[in-house]
Parts: sequence; C-alpha cells; structure tokens
Amino acid sequence: MTATSDDGRNDDTAGAGVVLPPWARAVVEVASAPGFERWTRQVASTGGCSAPVHLVGESQIIDPATGEVLHVYRTADEPTGRLLVACGNRRASVCPACSEVYRRDVFQLIRAGLSGGKGIGEAVSEHPRVFATLTAPSFGPVHVRRERDGKTVACRPRRDRPVCVHGAAEHCGLRHEVGDVLAGQPICPDCYDYVGAVLWQAHAGRLWHRFTLELRRELARQAGLSRRRFAALVRPAFAKVAEYQQRGLVHFHAVIRLDGAGGPDDAPPGWATADLLAAAIPEAARRVAVASPAPGGGERVFEWGDQIDVRPILVRSDGDGLSDQAVAGYIAKYATKGAETSGTVDRRLACRPCAGLGRTTGRAGTAVCKRCGGLGTNGGLAPDSLPVTPHARRMIRTCWDLGALPELADLRLRPWAHMLGFRGHFATKSRRYSVNLGTLRQDRADHRTAESRQRNGLPDPGSTLVLAHWRFAGQGYTDKEQILADAIGARARTARRIAAERAEQAERGEEGCA
Repeated sequence: MTATSDDGRNDDTAGAGVVLPPWARAVVEVASAPGFERWTRQVASTGGCSAPVHLVGESQIIDPATGEVLHVYRTADEPTGRLLVACGNRRASVCPACSEVYRRDVFQLIRAGLSGGKGIGEAVSEHPRVFATLTAPSFGPVHVRRERDGKTVACRPRRDRPVCVHGAAEHCGLRHEVGDVLAGQPICPDCYDYVGAVLWQAHAGRLWHRFTLELRRELARQAGLSRRRFAALVRPAFAKVAEYQQRGLVHFHAVIRLDGAGGPDDAPPGWATADLLAAAIPEAARRVAVASPAPGGGERVFEWGDQIDVRPILVRSDGDGLSDQAVAGYIAKYATKGAETSGTVDRRLACRPCAGLGRTTGRAGTAVCKRCGGLGTNGGLAPDSLPVTPHARRMIRTCWDLGALPELADLRLRPWAHMLGFRGHFATKSRRYSVNLGTLRQDRADHRTAESRQRNGLPDPGSTLVLAHWRFAGQGYTDKEQILADAIGARARTARRIAAERAEQAERGEEGCA
C-alpha cells in the first residue's frame, strides 16, 4: 500500500515506519521514558558534567524553634530515584564542564592576589610581585621543537653524526612541528635516566617547599637583615601551578609577592622591591636540594634545572613585564591539565585497597588483595599494555618497579604511576596570598541555596536546621543517555561561556552584543 504525504506526494515510508539508526533509536527511547523533562533539568543543573555522581537519600529543612518540617526533598520522588551532582573533576580530559569551573575559580584566586577582590584590597596591586618559572634538570637529551626567527629549525643537528654506546644516533636533523609525536621522546631511551627522572618527580613537591623556605633566608640576606627582623617586616606570599612538559617532567609557574607583616592589606617597606625579589629567586633555587634513597643503597641528590625565569608582573602590559590578567589566565589554564598532556593516562592505575602491591595487611597478616586478585593494577591494566607513548610507558614501568622496593616504599610510586611519579598538588598557594578555593565554592553553594529557598518560599538559612542523609549510588550515564547528555551539556557550556564573556566585557566597561 502506498501512503500519501500531506503535500499530496506519494511516500513509501510514510505510515510504514522509518528505520532509524541505532543512535537515533537510543535517543527516542530515552526521550520517551517517564520523567524525561525532569532528567534533562538535572543534567543541565550539573553544568554539563560528563560523569555526574548519583546520590540517593533525602534532606529536611526544620524550624528549630517549633520542630516543624518546612521542606522535604527525597530522591524517591524523582522519576529516576536519584539526584545528579557534578563530579567536580579538575582535569579537562576527564570532564570539560567541571574543569572549566575549576579553571575560573583558580583564575579568580590568582587575580585576587594580584589586583584585589574577593576580600583582598586593591592596594595589593602595588606590592612587588614577579612571575617565576622553575624547571626540572635534564635526565637525557630529548627531541624538541626549536624555532629561530619564527621558523622551525632542526632538532639537534650535528655534523659529526655521533652515536651513543647503545648504537643510537645522538643527533636529529628533523624539524618537529607542533603536535609531532616525537617531541619530548628521548633521543636514546636506553641512555635516558628514567630512575632519576621518576625520583626527581616524586620529590618535586618537597623541593618546592624547601625553595620557599630558602627564599625567605635569601631575601633577608640580600636586604642585610637577620631572618627574624626580616620576618617582622616582610611576608612573602605565593601561588603556583605545576605544568607537565612534553618530556613528562613538571615545572612550576609561580606568582610570588612581597607583603608587609600584616599580609596583603599591609604594604611592605620601600626597600622590598620587585628587583630584590627577582634577584633572590635564582639564588635561593640554586641553593636547595633534596636527598632520596637510591635503589640498591646509597642516596641521590636532586636540584632544580638550570633554566630559571623571573619576570615582573605589572598592572598593565605596557612595560617590560607581564600583566596581572595574563598571568592569572596562564596559571588557570594549566591548572586543569595533568600528565595526560605528556602522552600518559588521566586515571589511577594502581588498585586502591592494596596501593598497587597486590597484597593487603590486616590483623590476620598479609593476604592477596581481593579487589585486584594480586595483580596490583586497577581493572587489570598492566603498565606495559597501556595505549601511551613509549616514553610515558617507560616512566610508568619505572614507577611500578621502584614502587616495589622497600627503601622507596614511602614514596608510594605505584599509586602515582599514572602521574609519572609526581605526588604533589597541581595548584597551591600560601595561606595569605588570597581567598581559597573552598571559600569560592562555598559562596557558589550559598548563592544556589538562597535561590532555591526563595523559589520555595523558605526563611533565611540562619533560622532553620537542615538534616540530610545521602548515599553514593553510581556515576555517569548509560550509553543511551550519553548522547542526549552530551547535547544538553554542550548547550550548558555555551551558555556559561557567553555569560562569562559578557561579565568580562562589563568589567572592562565594554558594551557586549547579544
């Protein structure tokens, strides 16, 4: 039978049904399920989170004076029986939406310490501050992208074309472009000091801590004061972020500022200048070192690399320095990236209960880990079978092998193998640099709570009591839900980006267009 369409044409598919591709059938199935509209609102409320956390439970708002229950929310009343909450992961490779929130929070944190805001006075912009970069030392030559006068030049040209003891070429005449998979890979993997690289990475956080202590001593020395007298007049503050280089090692970008003894609202003495700070940083960095037990006995000493860069931070970028806006954006950008930028994975490889050792210790003694069955890996992902670059695989394998040595047990290298041995936090700050991330998140939560209470006609939170009980019930979407969730998330991220751009335009005094 031939059907007729509305415009009078014959249509063999009308009335007979249209064969939909699998992805379209999945969309129709999700969209036709009961409670679809409520589900879409929950997905949108997470801001487009890629893998939201599922919670079950309830919360009650109670008047403490009368005991009256003013409002009740139960996930049992939801069509799906669950509440979706954003995962909050900072990595852009894991969740673009949540990492964007984290990036903006870090940007506000850094900028507040440079130009004021979020409880910090604007006078802090007049304090001496610099942007410093501390790098890792060399553990062997690697392929690099080099430029000269705006043109890409040969990586490591050598006329004599030498070879190493392993018979590999110690030169490279290739011009590595952006994205070249060879960039960051060792010239000869057998010559590369993987043990040293992993151990340096494991001690990088401690090296930074010792640098901050030595910087205070060096500033006092250059100012001609005792450390006690200097501490009574000047207080250094900093905020730093770790960035992975292509060779898989971190270097640190830091904003370092000099305040008076009272903190950011107190101006330092006139002799505490940016020049004094810029001169003290390289000297302090070259003085610090960290000793580590070496495999097989003895110890190794690790220091910073030779490349140390210090540049002044200006209120505007019209001088020989960096603007505070550019520095805040630069640091915030790298705060959402991890070791995956060096060709490795963005998830933990070691089994959590046994920390990658394959065995657990309890009252009954040592036993094979029940979670991993003695493999030590998360989900059975062996380090040698990972889809990563050869250099990253060698770094991971080195972490795995060193993590089994008793003398290096305190470093917990297996749980940090996916980070190529780096155990520190990516973004850190001193206590008085500016507002902290917890405060920014609490302000955002309080704002959303106030909006919710206003919608429901509830009194001020200071006059009520909240009782809540939540339980973890899963994470992420099903394959069928993922298609629609991605589309909803894309719209949410676009709306957030437009709102942020308009806010920035308004802050700069510009007129934004719709």
